[in-house]
Amino acid sequence: MLMYMSNIHQETPSTPLHSVSVAGVVVREDGRVLTIRRADNGTWEPPGGVLELAEAPEDGVRREVFEETGVKVEVDRLTGVYKNTARGIVALVFRCRVEGGHEQLTDEASAVEWLTPDEVTGRMAEVYAVRVTDALLDGAPQVRAHDGRRLA
Repeated sequence: MLMYMSNIHQETPSTPLHSVSVAGVVVREDGRVLTIRRADNGTWEPPGGVLELAEAPEDGVRREVFEETGVKVEVDRLTGVYKNTARGIVALVFRCRVEGGHEQLTDEASAVEWLTPDEVTGRMAEVYAVRVTDALLDGAPQVRAHDGRRLA
């Protein structure tokens, strides 16, 4: 019997691995949103990055936003969960508000700007712009999938 169970275990495919990232949609009192132009590829996105293993999601958002922009934030709420089906990345997006600090360029951000919602949709790829527009809505978090370029 042990031999049989051992063989079954070997034939069972492994659990798919995913990476978890976090992003902060930081909204100022005038409705503008904190954005970065990534230094590595030039795309406009809300600040964020990979969640560390021992890190709570809200702590990861605060860390990533500060590291990329110099702005300290308070996390308000989860606004969306987004899965990149091509790369196996699950992104948790949180709406945030400014708590302190000031905008600055970093190794990860070649530009840091406060954009209007219209400017966001004009500059960002669809998969990032929808994260911002979802965060500006009231209500339950959105759950969406995409292939890295377009929503599914």
